Amino acid sequence: MVTLADYPKIAAGKVRELYAVDDEHLLLVASDRISAFDHVLTTPIPDKGRVLTAMSVFWFEWLARTAGVDHHMVAADDGRIPADVRGRALLVRRLTMLQVEAVARGYLAGSAFSDYQRAGSVCGVPLPDGLTQSARLPEPIFTPASKAPIGEHDENIDFAAVQGKLGERDAERVREATLRIYSTAAEHAERRGMILADTKFEFGLDAEHNLVLGDEVLTPDSSRYWPADGYAPGKPQPAFDKQYVRDWLTSPASGWDRASDTPPPPLPDDVIRATRDRYVQAYELITGLSMDDWIR
Repeated sequence: MVTLADYPKIAAGKVRELYAVDDEHLLLVASDRISAFDHVLTTPIPDKGRVLTAMSVFWFEWLARTAGVDHHMVAADDGRIPADVRGRALLVRRLTMLQVEAVARGYLAGSAFSDYQRAGSVCGVPLPDGLTQSARLPEPIFTPASKAPIGEHDENIDFAAVQGKLGERDAERVREATLRIYSTAAEHAERRGMILADTKFEFGLDAEHNLVLGDEVLTPDSSRYWPADGYAPGKPQPAFDKQYVRDWLTSPASGWDRASDTPPPPLPDDVIRATRDRYVQAYELITGLSMDDWIR
């Protein structure tokens, strides 16, 4: 029986680890780690890795079936996946990954709202005057970012910078695919009572230079989901992601000074439970499935 020790670890991020399976395949393993403010917290969120994996599987399969999107997933339940990571690991194709975070936004939130307040635009895309926080945009926009090392911020860049990194043809392909996949997914989310405010994709190229969707996709870690019921622009919206953790860390209750060099404190049990519940709820609302039925 194969074990994780049989595979060389070739990369590790804030949440995921990547192992070499063979010349054509990799093992992408999602942990229960959670990050906030460029720190990986010492407190894990139970089942978070399983939720991220299950949600990615749903979206990869749904996008391939409904929109013909090519993706890197091979299997979530396969003899090459070690038993101790079943349910939170994907067997995927090797790709040449493009060094750009492909971000689509349909609503004005997060760093995009800050950029808009300062410049009236986001990543060089001009927007109408008078938009408020969480406002729906006239149409979805492509707002790419550079990929930063662990502990550093991704930085928003304009399309010209993407062209400089990828070349004009691949930059245009990435922009078109990002907006098309976002729009398709947002329509599904809306039917499920959810708003997909924004999301981040990663793409790679296969041996034939085809553009392939990689990494995770449309999870609460890579996307901003809001409940459609009660949506009201002009203020922050309740989110199905780690915003609950961020809010606690910046509250007096945490005792943490974000401006200091000290790491964030451990999360209390109630914050752990509430965060886990939000991740599970996001999966079940989007998919219509029960997390209890996912691979164990």
